[in-house]
Amino acid sequence: MSQQPQTINVNDLDVAQLADIKKQLEDELNHLTSSFAQLKQAQAKFKGCIDNINAIKPQNKDKVILVPLTNSLYVPGKLSDVEHVVVDVGTGYFVKKTRPQAAKYYSQKVDYIKTNLETLEDTIGKKRENLNYLVTVLQAKFQAQTQTTKS
Repeated sequence: MSQQPQTINVNDLDVAQLADIKKQLEDELNHLTSSFAQLKQAQAKFKGCIDNINAIKPQNKDKVILVPLTNSLYVPGKLSDVEHVVVDVGTGYFVKKTRPQAAKYYSQKVDYIKTNLETLEDTIGKKRENLNYLVTVLQAKFQAQTQTTKS
């Protein structure tokens, strides 16, 4: 049996409870924003891969290029096969693909991330709206408290 989520009117909560919910919403918003930035970085990386694949031209065969071993270490190498590339498909696995196959693979990754970014952007927007509403209610409660203490 699944339970339906309960809805609570934030106007019925006291200031301490509202402050707790505000903190929780802020934490969620920070996490979502961080995730959004990471997805943007991943998307840029995949777009860079597409650019690198497109930079491999048949006229560059047997030319000396710099091959990355790490993010900061490159060694000279000779481009012997301009028709195939090695694609990192995750968790330490690499697959040999033709340039068009590799470009398609990375394009699909970019599109998948784009869809996730759009969904995440909507979620972030809704969380911001909820936070703004909660702050408004919290401010109204503070004003009401100060009015009653002055009286």
